[in-house]
Amino acid sequence: MPYRLNTYIAVIVIAVLFFAMAGRCNAQTTFENELKRKMDSLLAPVNIRETRAELLPNDVLQNLISPSGWGGFGTYAFGGIGGITPQSYAHNTDLIAFAGFCTGDPQKAVNVAIGFNVANVSSVKDFSGNLSVSRQLFTGSSISVGALQLFANKLVTDSPGSTFYIAFSHAIQWLPSETDGSSKLTYTIGVGNGRFYKKSVDDMRAGRGAHGTAVFGSVSYELFKNVNFITEWSGINLGCSLGIKPFNNTLAVGVGVTDLTRYSSDKAAIAFALSYPLSIKR
Repeated sequence: MPYRLNTYIAVIVIAVLFFAMAGRCNAQTTFENELKRKMDSLLAPVNIRETRAELLPNDVLQNLISPSGWGGFGTYAFGGIGGITPQSYAHNTDLIAFAGFCTGDPQKAVNVAIGFNVANVSSVKDFSGNLSVSRQLFTGSSISVGALQLFANKLVTDSPGSTFYIAFSHAIQWLPSETDGSSKLTYTIGVGNGRFYKKSVDDMRAGRGAHGTAVFGSVSYELFKNVNFITEWSGINLGCSLGIKPFNNTLAVGVGVTDLTRYSSDKAAIAFALSYPLSIKR
């Protein structure tokens, strides 16, 4: 089953890229199993330039523990830090730092985002890379394909290997938000291998099985201006969070609770993320 699933995902990713452009697992950090899924969603808190007659996502965080079909718009660098407490099957807190850049117009062609992660912040080690390619499709919709935790060191990471995914997102057109040109309600559905499908060794030892659903998804609703309520299924577990834009700049804040079910992990955990994109060329 894993081999067939990996092959299936690889075929989908190759096909979408074509049309868009024409280990040992320790319980080192369950944070890697949860919060690092959000990397793609943190690429999009910059205002998306409206060049078509449509509603797009607002400029507040839309996803925290799963990827989004939306990518960046223009050329900018980004960086941030996140954390989770407590880790699954442990009681300590873990942090992750990330940085990167993106470039491209997803309405005319594609936007490409490249980033790297530091999973062990205190020792500045356990590096890995991310790649995301996104394109806006029909009205209020976007698709992305990506790879997470590329080139992770199998001796120090609990990563199940490089993860590949495809995600589709849509902004509901009949529900405008308080932000001009934006929608109150957006959703994402996607499929992937790796961390969307493989559970940790601790989950297997606890009798929670070896595999998740591979399918992930999210719904984001604007409670009021600059605050979104987000519900997500990561493929492994359920999470709820708030996306917040606290200031009149591009700082994105996400805080919530993950591992709400016992499908994986032994307890719920608090997760947070802060990201700051810096525009280089729009």
